[in-house]
Amino acid sequence: MTRASDTQGGRVALSKDGLPGWLDPVVHAVETVRPSQLSRFLPPEDGAGRQSAVLVLFGEGTHGPELLLMERASSLRSHAGQPSFPGGALDPEDGDPRGDGPLRAALREAEEETGLDASGVQLFGVLPRLYIPVSGFVVTPVLGWWREPSPVGVVDPNETARVFTVPVVDLTDPANRATTVHPSGHRGPAFLVESALVWGFTAGIIDRLLHFAGWERPWDREKQVPLDWRA
Repeated sequence: MTRASDTQGGRVALSKDGLPGWLDPVVHAVETVRPSQLSRFLPPEDGAGRQSAVLVLFGEGTHGPELLLMERASSLRSHAGQPSFPGGALDPEDGDPRGDGPLRAALREAEEETGLDASGVQLFGVLPRLYIPVSGFVVTPVLGWWREPSPVGVVDPNETARVFTVPVVDLTDPANRATTVHPSGHRGPAFLVESALVWGFTAGIIDRLLHFAGWERPWDREKQVPLDWRA
């Protein structure tokens, strides 16, 4: 593997070789899921929207499989204070948005935001591109296996409030699941984990991955968490 910072102009490849067996259901889900099964918000047909990518990074911690998340700084203009996957907009040097550009961008942004050593990450799949209407981003979720874990933490406090991992067993615990209700009427899945409320786009991706990987457990969809207009 090469570091994202060393791959400008070079090829960043996907590989399923040597993945742990517990990731098999995720690999199958990535290979078979359709865009409409992930979200009703799909990229505009006219090509509008800012191309971006996020890194959905699976590792293995003391409590088993886990996901890497970060909490965005409260001072940011977009999605302030929200837990999210590392990621951001593609830069020109990342390359073709419809090629390996999103792979390179996901690794680069993760390095910049969390200090992740991308040389220890094996990218194994890409989900269909989705759309975030509120910010106009067209997002490619890039999935990776944290083959060689490295220290992570806040790199720039102006962008990131904290970096943390969440055990998958906590994400599948029905006690930690809820439905957010925005004043606009929009409802979506949420997770109350690691002293954080994970909702919005990030929660939607996690919810669908758990579902299509067969890891989802029955939970009370009537358990609601209200959001305010600033969310």
